[in-house]
Amino acid sequence: MIEVSASLLNVEKENATRTMYNLETGKIDYFHIDVMDGKFVEKNNTELMKDYALTASHISNLGLDVHLMVENIEEFVDEYSMLEPEIITFHIEASKTEERTKNIIEEIKNCGSRVGISISPDTSIEEIKKYLPYIHLVLVMTVVPGKGAQSLIPETLEKVKALKEYIEANNLDIDIEVDGGIKDVNARNAIDAGADILVVGTYLVYSENIPEAVKKVKGL
Repeated sequence: MIEVSASLLNVEKENATRTMYNLETGKIDYFHIDVMDGKFVEKNNTELMKDYALTASHISNLGLDVHLMVENIEEFVDEYSMLEPEIITFHIEASKTEERTKNIIEEIKNCGSRVGISISPDTSIEEIKKYLPYIHLVLVMTVVPGKGAQSLIPETLEKVKALKEYIEANNLDIDIEVDGGIKDVNARNAIDAGADILVVGTYLVYSENIPEAVKKVKGL
């Protein structure tokens, strides 16, 4: 079953609680928390995203899907661990060394969360193959990380397809999540390429009928 993780990146603060309620009743599966530090990516929204994560955890039983677009990964893993997120994902481009990457994987597991590694559009799946037996999820960025409302880069779905083939060939139990520019007109392409979880932001947040929009991206 395809799952939807609703990105709160472009949610208006004054409407945040109502939007989260509407998303949950619209049958999403996770709240996607995009944490950006102003270093790994240009924008800094750490305070706002922590506020949204706290709000979501208080008003909803849905899992938090925390996507760390930060340089100091360990600090934010520690900060978010108290919220017991379902998933914590970090960028391989930020962890940089094999030793650090392995340590972060263990740190997230010790928090009780599923571990995700994310790769940006210019990063090859070869960079993460050695870690696949030890993690639960790969997040393939289908846009350049750091900004909302971008258009999906079609070539990134070839990466999803190649990753899916590698996972199946090696009998690995790993979900593939895609993030960036997902909407009704391209969700099926992502699913056909091998995506298990779709991160959907603007298309859902500004939809006049969120339940119907969720059904459309899931292909129901």
